[in-house]
Amino acid sequence: MIYLRCFQLVAVMALWAVTATAQNDLNMKNEISATAKERMTKMFPQTDWMNVDPEFVERFANFAFDEVVAQTEKLLDSRTRHICYLATLLGCQGIDAFKAILPEALRQGVSPIEVKEIVYQATAYLGMGRVMPFLNATNEVLKAEGVQLPLTPQAQTSMQNRREKGSEAQVGCFGEGMKDFWKSGPEDSRHINKWLADNCFGDWYTRKGMDLKMRELITFCFLAAQGGCEPQLKGHIAGNYHVGNNKDFLIAVISSNLPFIGYPRTLNALNCIREVEAANK
Repeated sequence: MIYLRCFQLVAVMALWAVTATAQNDLNMKNEISATAKERMTKMFPQTDWMNVDPEFVERFANFAFDEVVAQTEKLLDSRTRHICYLATLLGCQGIDAFKAILPEALRQGVSPIEVKEIVYQATAYLGMGRVMPFLNATNEVLKAEGVQLPLTPQAQTSMQNRREKGSEAQVGCFGEGMKDFWKSGPEDSRHINKWLADNCFGDWYTRKGMDLKMRELITFCFLAAQGGCEPQLKGHIAGNYHVGNNKDFLIAVISSNLPFIGYPRTLNALNCIREVEAANK
């Protein structure tokens, strides 16, 4: 009997040790920094990930909202970071994340007008087929946040002068070589170069609410996030340089966006930056 009781005691102690070890392992797997937890909660307040996906949240939140931010915050303030998040989520079609993050972007100083300008300009680079859900989501969130729609008009061109003003915006972004670009190209497709001047730049880049420096930045985010358009991405990297967004700043932006678009598109964008740098030496 004494031996049996000793055996039972040993068994209970062993079970307790296993349980304690397992609990310690579980605790070790859920070490989220206070900074990461705070940002995660603000960015994705409607999710139950903390409870149902604790291991995922530990690694994603610590990486995206602590490690990545710490690496890039010297060059990227919070407001600009959130502008880039929104443009990037449009580019990669992350509609659910866009809707979740938009209220926090507003709290970080991104104005409703800036949000609308990001969505409007995306139409030229993503097409209405991909922008429509984001326009609807933006209106839904802004109304929920108490923003009165429609917003103050931002257009500065008319249907009569949009081509001329668009060409001026192209020159502002890329230099004097773009002055008569709208006239160039084979005759059967020359109209597309004209549309780039009057529609892409004349209708969108000329609007108030964002300057050319920020408009080139969000275009960089659109193109890097959607992938498959590296020639255009390299052109707009050069455009970013022209308006004052330098190499180190763009690398900070693409680094900040990495958790939302993954490594392949990030590395492709980084390669494009390197190629533009090499070409300009």
